[in-house]
Amino acid sequence: MIACMERSWSLLTAALMLAAAMGCGSIQLTSTGTPEPTLAPPPTWTPFPTVQVPQDTGWQEIDPGLETRTISTRTPQGKERIYIVRVDPLAYTLAVVYTPGLAQNISAWAAQTQALLTLNAGYFTEAYEVTGYTVCAGVPYGSQYGDFAGMLAERADGQISVRWLRTQPFVPGESLKTAVQSFPVLVKPGGVMGFPADADDGRVARRTLVAQDREGRLLFLIGSRGCFGLHALATWLTESDLDLHIALNLDGGTSTGLWLAGVVSHQIDSYTAVPAVITVNRR
Repeated sequence: MIACMERSWSLLTAALMLAAAMGCGSIQLTSTGTPEPTLAPPPTWTPFPTVQVPQDTGWQEIDPGLETRTISTRTPQGKERIYIVRVDPLAYTLAVVYTPGLAQNISAWAAQTQALLTLNAGYFTEAYEVTGYTVCAGVPYGSQYGDFAGMLAERADGQISVRWLRTQPFVPGESLKTAVQSFPVLVKPGGVMGFPADADDGRVARRTLVAQDREGRLLFLIGSRGCFGLHALATWLTESDLDLHIALNLDGGTSTGLWLAGVVSHQIDSYTAVPAVITVNRR
């Protein structure tokens, strides 16, 4: 029995010594010769470095004639993040893809169309049918809005424009390859603020819009965090350095989404499914 106890004691002592050698602790002998383990101090953890997100990335060229930019700005409702894609309309072409009665999220649309850029279009009903005048591959859908609205369009000859229907009305029979009518016009032609404070009901939401600057370039913008009311957004746009000539609000809220192929920072999915999208591809 004594020999068995001595062997057990020897094994315990050896195990404690092995643990100490492996950095798990150390052992000390008491005055009676009994081993007393001493645990090693806990490791000191170094926190991960904080990633500083720039307030403004500036314009970054992704492809000839296509640039991205991300701007953070504060509103009374919180910090908003604006994602922008700017394209040269001479180098890129538009299309509207629409499936009446059927809808899917922006990421799914992007996977289906394989477009360079995909974003949500105009307003639609609960039955997933567009409400405003929409032209898909030359085929018209929806109804004409009044002169309060605006329109993004590409003519059959390839000319692309964003226009306010009050100053440049739609002409029946106009040869359009692609078109989306929506409202309100947030920046009127000439860079004039287009949505006054007394017209704002105070609601904030995610926002999607298309604009054209004074050089004729197209800008597709989304506010992803839902901190902008329409008047505040119109004011921000006119006061920004984007040098906008006109800006048109598209469907927003849970429909807002923008997906730029190969650029993870500009891949923001919609919260809900949409039946129509605007796509951009190189000519």
